[in-house]
Amino acid sequence: MQWSDEAIVLTARRHGERALLLRVLTLDHGRHAGLIRSGQGPRQRGLYEIGNRLALTWRARLSEHLGTFAAELESCHAAHFMDDPARLAALASAASLADATLPEQEPHPRAYRGLIALIGALEADRGWASAYVRWELDLLAELGFGLDLSRCAATGSRVDLIYVSPRSGQAVSAGAGEPYRKRLLPLPSFLVMEAPATPSDLADGLALTGFFLERRVATPNERKLPAARARFVEALRRGNS
Repeated sequence: MQWSDEAIVLTARRHGERALLLRVLTLDHGRHAGLIRSGQGPRQRGLYEIGNRLALTWRARLSEHLGTFAAELESCHAAHFMDDPARLAALASAASLADATLPEQEPHPRAYRGLIALIGALEADRGWASAYVRWELDLLAELGFGLDLSRCAATGSRVDLIYVSPRSGQAVSAGAGEPYRKRLLPLPSFLVMEAPATPSDLADGLALTGFFLERRVATPNERKLPAARARFVEALRRGNS
């Protein structure tokens, strides 16, 4: 069996003395693994960094086999912000979440394109923190757990949306939520309208997406969110303090 596709590197780990076990997110074949023979050689160094975009060909005798990759580098992204710990942490967090949550060998082109867009924001160093929060929202939707932030769950109003129900994942307006505010999650304004994201807004956004990733994705599968995400949250907090 054989297919070719474009891909983003999610992880690359040593396998034996010479090979690498590569996990990637592809446009048309979803999250996929394969071996890169001689991937540890000096000429291959830097080719398989997290976030790099590759042109891949996968080969195996049967679809259920691990198979091997032949790869060519299309774009090397992380090298453009190696001196920025917060952006590197954001890239590592996004890659680890995609690897931990997306089903294997199931196409998710929206998640792929979203990750490409996030990497572009990281590379440009413009609006990348808010783009990261939106990427996690899109990931929840891709996994079937999208939040409805368009109108109030109680009144149907589209204005003054400042809370999210932890039960339903729906927005709640200021008036409807006031009696229950201690039990509701803050909804930062940049997620519902064109508005700049303050450090407090970003923290609230990450707390919101983290709550639902934990509650609806990780815990039901008896897993924890990747440690790389916690490191990113802490790196962003330090950078904004």
